[in-house]
Amino acid sequence: MSRATREAYRDSLLPLLQRHPELMCLDSDTGLFNAEYAEAAGDQYLNVGIAEHNLMGIAAGMAACGRIPFVNTMAAFATSRALEAIKIDIAYNRLPVRVMATHGGLAAGHLGPTHQALEDLAVMRVLPGMTVVVPADAAATEAFVEQSLDLPGPLYARLGRKPTPDLPAAPPPVIGKAQTLRQGGDVVLASCGPYPVLACLAAADVLAGQGVEATVLNMHTLRPFDTQTLAAAARPASLVVTLEEHWRGGGLGGAVAEALAEAVPTRVLRLGMPDQFVDTVGNQEHLVSHYDLTAERVVRTVRTALDRGRTDLITSHS
Repeated sequence: MSRATREAYRDSLLPLLQRHPELMCLDSDTGLFNAEYAEAAGDQYLNVGIAEHNLMGIAAGMAACGRIPFVNTMAAFATSRALEAIKIDIAYNRLPVRVMATHGGLAAGHLGPTHQALEDLAVMRVLPGMTVVVPADAAATEAFVEQSLDLPGPLYARLGRKPTPDLPAAPPPVIGKAQTLRQGGDVVLASCGPYPVLACLAAADVLAGQGVEATVLNMHTLRPFDTQTLAAAARPASLVVTLEEHWRGGGLGGAVAEALAEAVPTRVLRLGMPDQFVDTVGNQEHLVSHYDLTAERVVRTVRTALDRGRTDLITSHS
């Protein structure tokens, strides 16, 4: 079954508004929330228009008065145009604002680099006290929306645009706890977001057929980061490979490398978008394939690294 994470968020929020009068839904004319939704939400829904910086300031003011605002905007605008307000008004004051950012990664590929968000995870995970989550499917989105009600500070959630397949059946993910989707002692494949997680699962199947057993981790929470689960998986493995729909710098790959450098020094290979602005127009699926954020690339990377390691070992003993 395929559902869009942004729609799963919208559909799960309305019943929560009805049960929790302290919640607010603040919109920036995204089009995700129609007139019927607004009528059902009543005074708990406010559309401030395309004014993202003001949107964050209003949310901060509401949160300071005891409300819990869910803020709807596109990821590219939340983490660039409105970043100052998120940093100073929300994060600095440790306010419980939920920034629900749609069109994450390449989801707005058809609109070009101005609307793509390939830096958002790097930007948001360095803000003190900011929880950062990347649900890999609609069910995870629903779980995170519910769990966010009990978080003491701000949260950034990266959501998609179009429907993406559900992950294989697994216990609901928990914010702050990495999800182990498959276990194996040879390599670790760590990813976040719908397409990367599915690609790593597919790569693990191919590698298993070649005699290489992979642990697959859905690192859906970039902050707080679950170093314990990652380190436990990395200790017996000879290699850790990360895959993300994000520039290679500062996102999941950076978080994994930082954590393992301190906990379990090991080889980490980071796969993601090249260090350039996207110069190809297309939908998300096309761009994911074009920039090779695929299972095939993960398999090639693992096999090349393992084969090179064996060659180096033979050479050192010859």
